Amino acid sequence: MKTIGKVWILLALTGILFLSACYGSYYVTSRPVEPYYARPVSPYYGAVWIPGEWTWNGRRYVYINGHWARPRAGHVYIGGRWESGPRGYAWHRGYWR
Repeated sequence: MKTIGKVWILLALTGILFLSACYGSYYVTSRPVEPYYARPVSPYYGAVWIPGEWTWNGRRYVYINGHWARPRAGHVYIGGRWESGPRGYAWHRGYWR
């Protein structure tokens, strides 16, 4: 019984390490220029505008246009941002808080 418990703990730790290695920051030497696009009209009253995001495609950051979303009760959307560090700039995605 103790062996099974140890195996489960080992599997859980391996899974956590694997999943944490999948998410990473990709650095660039300069921030990409945000493209200009017109924000569409709100589709319904109370819709929340989620600004565009940058995503890593394996070689570079590409821009994904913003969209309207339903508000989440008791939450506020925090937009994504570029952060500079010693290795360059990295994009941190927006999230609901």
